[in-house]
Amino acid sequence: MKIEALKELVDRIENLLSEPPKELRRLFHGRGQTVDGLEQITVDWLQGQLVVAVFKQQDDDFIQALESELLALTTRDVWSKAEGYAILIQHRYQELAPTQVLWGEENVYPVGVENGLKYQLELKKNQNMGLFLDMRYGRKWVQENSQGKSVLNLFAYTCGFSVAAIEGGATQVVNLDMAKASLSRGRDNHRLNQHDLSKVKFLGHDLFKSWGKLKKLGPYDLIIIDPPSFQKNSFVMTQDYQKILRRLPSLLSASGEELACVNSPAISTQFLIDGMAAEAPELQFIERLENPPEFEDIDPEKGLKVMRFTY
Repeated sequence: MKIEALKELVDRIENLLSEPPKELRRLFHGRGQTVDGLEQITVDWLQGQLVVAVFKQQDDDFIQALESELLALTTRDVWSKAEGYAILIQHRYQELAPTQVLWGEENVYPVGVENGLKYQLELKKNQNMGLFLDMRYGRKWVQENSQGKSVLNLFAYTCGFSVAAIEGGATQVVNLDMAKASLSRGRDNHRLNQHDLSKVKFLGHDLFKSWGKLKKLGPYDLIIIDPPSFQKNSFVMTQDYQKILRRLPSLLSASGEELACVNSPAISTQFLIDGMAAEAPELQFIERLENPPEFEDIDPEKGLKVMRFTY
């Protein structure tokens, strides 16, 4: 990366904080490679906390210059207007992605707001805080299209889609994820939004050993598949996604639809279109949902793909 590009980074942050986002928001997405010299940096606004993630190790001069530019931001009027109270640098290239408190006092367990809904976040826990911000439009779509529906949320993580679906009027959401701690956080997220938990199920199971149970709880009007690209000993996207797609017709209601997601720069939209045509030809591709504009990418195929299919 380039030291001389850092001034542009801080100028962009200052401009965006002149009208501070009231909700969680990415302020800068260097990973989209739209700004030369800043390809390994992202900046998120967690409603008062500025989190700067560095994805590739840099020399000491670059890190010192980054710290200096960020500290200078705190002397400007925009920082107090934005009610900024902490600046954090997350070193994503290091083991466990440690977070450095550069300025202020960190809130390790902030409650974030997105589309009017609350989510319990956790900083300093490996790489992920509990909510993937690039999926904002996907959760919004689910919230707007779940009225009266039974929903299956696969690879549920902390149940962001589930929260959106119940808020949108879903009659039932079944969440499945092997990580029981993530599902526990999902239960907390529903409680934060005062949802009726009798409408929500949390299954801490291996998906490929749970088809029978899932079928008994169905059929589903909406199925969401948002898997990791790779999960050791449990899921490899290029090998295992098709196994899920071929099960969809047996799980969906007659008018059901499905959101299939991929967040690997190496896997294109065509992977899902071709996979669905081969494994579940009854389902037709309808559209790819747009990504939030702050996640602009020089190559849209390298960004998040959220694909909608229906009978």
